Amino acid sequence: MKKIVVLTGAGISAESGIKTFRDADGLWEGHDIMEVASPIGWKNNPEIVLDFYNKRRLQLSEVQPNEAHYSLVKLEEKYQVEIITQNVDDLHERSGSKNVIHLHGELLKMRSSINPNLIYTCKNKIKLGDLCIDNSQLRPHIVWFGEEVPMFEKALEITSKADILFIIGTSMQVYPAANLIHYVNKNTPIYFIDPKPTIEKNYFQNLIIIPEKASIGVPKIINQLIDL
Repeated sequence: MKKIVVLTGAGISAESGIKTFRDADGLWEGHDIMEVASPIGWKNNPEIVLDFYNKRRLQLSEVQPNEAHYSLVKLEEKYQVEIITQNVDDLHERSGSKNVIHLHGELLKMRSSINPNLIYTCKNKIKLGDLCIDNSQLRPHIVWFGEEVPMFEKALEITSKADILFIIGTSMQVYPAANLIHYVNKNTPIYFIDPKPTIEKNYFQNLIIIPEKASIGVPKIINQLIDL
């Protein structure tokens, strides 16, 4: 069974109604991104950071997966599918995808602010004063700017074994995730699906660009692959 690796970014979730900061000059829901997504922001004002992610968690409960998410599930009928997402939502899981790696953490989890290995499910609010078993303040399980990406090595290993690579709804400007494309075999077909492609066709051998939003471009290509 051939292996398809899917790298997804904010564009696939935006169609479900989840707002992205890159569409607003670095502002995310009115906040400077470093204020709510960096260790310095957390140190300076943890209450603002907790409130920000509590609101994102509430918003997540009000949206649903879209056609792009559901179409990826169909691929599992014929291929081994591994999804590597830069998104912190659970829309891939809710649509039925079985193998999902979150590079930048998960909104529905929280962790110790001292020990990154103490991770818990989080479906409600995190408040200032909510402590972990190590007596540290609980924080969102999100990889902030300036922090290490613990799942990157696993993502790199998976990508290097891809028979086909999908890149969906990502600017390919956020590192280290943007480097993953360089680890596929040179003969591996790469499908880049985004309404504003940032990669030119001559950059990579076997690159196919689909300048469509995810909900249109993903079903189109997947139907072709399933019919092969």
